[in-house]
Amino acid sequence: VDSTKAQQKILHATIKKVTQDIESFSFNTAISQMMIFVNAFTNVDAIPLSALRTFLVLLNPFAPHISSELWERSSAKFGDARGDVTQESWPAYDERLLVEDEVEYGIQVNGKLRDRMKMPKDAPRQDVEEAAKARPKVKKAIGDVGDAYLNVITVPNKIVNVVIIKPDDKSKQGRK
Repeated sequence: VDSTKAQQKILHATIKKVTQDIESFSFNTAISQMMIFVNAFTNVDAIPLSALRTFLVLLNPFAPHISSELWERSSAKFGDARGDVTQESWPAYDERLLVEDEVEYGIQVNGKLRDRMKMPKDAPRQDVEEAAKARPKVKKAIGDVGDAYLNVITVPNKIVNVVIIKPDDKSKQGRK
């Protein structure tokens, strides 16, 4: 079974985090990252063998007996005896697989969070603003206010805030 892009991403994030945490003696956070990996792979139909074996190498410094046992069982089951897990080299992570393709925007109306949406990273500001205003929860919060009375503030890759300007406030804006 081949790894999906999401599985590769979590695997390489785990390799990076565990490697850095071992080097800085932050063992508790290394174990925490391994739990994140386990949770990500819990509900899948089949775990890719390469991901399992990489995880066992990462687990070995923390749980040598169980990781060795699981390594031997996987080697016996798939008929490719590869020696002991302690003889494997430490895995390297690929930084390119850790780059985010999508970002989640929080959408606020008058400063109150109304919705969230995912958009491609660095999407054009106009596309993000239009997508935000088209969301059902945002439409409901805005009501039938026309675009002339909306001020949309966007922080790229983070948040969209739709501010409703009252008709009498609009005339005051130009007097500043």
